[in-house]
Amino acid sequence: MSANAANESYLLIDELEETLASGDRRDRARMLAHVADLFVAGSRKYSYSDQQIALFDDVLLRLSAEIELMARAKLAQRLAYADNAPPRLIRSFAFDDAIDVARPVLTFSPRLTEADLAENASVKSQEHLHAIGRRASLSETITDVLVERGDDRVVRVLARNAGAHFSPFGFGKLTTRASRDCVLAFGMVQRHDVPPEYLLKLIETASANVRAVLEATNPEATAAIRAAVDEVAGAIYREARAPGRPEQLAETVAALAKLAPYPAETIERALVAEGADMVLIFARAARCPWPAARDLLHTFLGHRSLAPDDLSRARDSFERMRPETARTIVSFRAQRTNAVAPSGNGRTRAKVAVFNAGPPERR
Repeated sequence: MSANAANESYLLIDELEETLASGDRRDRARMLAHVADLFVAGSRKYSYSDQQIALFDDVLLRLSAEIELMARAKLAQRLAYADNAPPRLIRSFAFDDAIDVARPVLTFSPRLTEADLAENASVKSQEHLHAIGRRASLSETITDVLVERGDDRVVRVLARNAGAHFSPFGFGKLTTRASRDCVLAFGMVQRHDVPPEYLLKLIETASANVRAVLEATNPEATAAIRAAVDEVAGAIYREARAPGRPEQLAETVAALAKLAPYPAETIERALVAEGADMVLIFARAARCPWPAARDLLHTFLGHRSLAPDDLSRARDSFERMRPETARTIVSFRAQRTNAVAPSGNGRTRAKVAVFNAGPPERR
């Protein structure tokens, strides 16, 4: 800061004392605007030292405590984006009960520390939590507090915030709440960082209304969810991803090729790559009843059998999945495989095209 600017800021102290002693709110508002103008103008030209920022902090804090709401809100909006804004003033604004004052600094100010945000989220209103939830970046520490205390509006904005990071605790809380909240569930399935096990839990526990909305509003996202669910469900038979003997694979492929109008090579490639879970998906796509799907699964696994509980869970997942969704998953996996596979000869491309096309609708 230049000598003239520094002298001007120091001279403000005397004028400040007179203004505060006068008790005139209009004079205080005028003084506040004057000091703020000086700070902002100086920020554009000079690099303030910590001592100089502390001086402005003291002056602005004393003035802001004595002025009306509108003036505080205007100053908060003005300083919210400054990376050298007076830190104690910014913290004071963040904890102001008036959300018009708190909102801009809670959402945008880089001067608020992790501790400031965690404390604010722990004690302030839902409006304050919503403002924090809109920050460009949020740590797991902060989101843990927000998902614990926040209302529906808060957790919905969090789910849509790509810069928010969640702990296992946070994902668990969101999943539980999303099972009853269509808007939150839709926000979660749009994220790319939700672990598959939480997507599985969401699908398993979601109300009928939530599942219907997800499938109706975003079929592609639903297919991705089902694919993720399928991968998690595949852990049930992780030790049996491939059949015990080649003849068991061939027998399963032949049976599925008769039931579902996919080429045998397509079915075999999917079963070798994905294992027992794809047996059930192909069976569901072919509209097989559960007893037939169960027999196909046992054929594929050979001597390795499933525990009763695992078989029951597999049946639940199988019967909950609609045939249309199963066909979408087949197509989804085919597109993913096609995207990463190197270009081959015409015969290979033809097989992929058939795989992508899916089976005709069965009546």
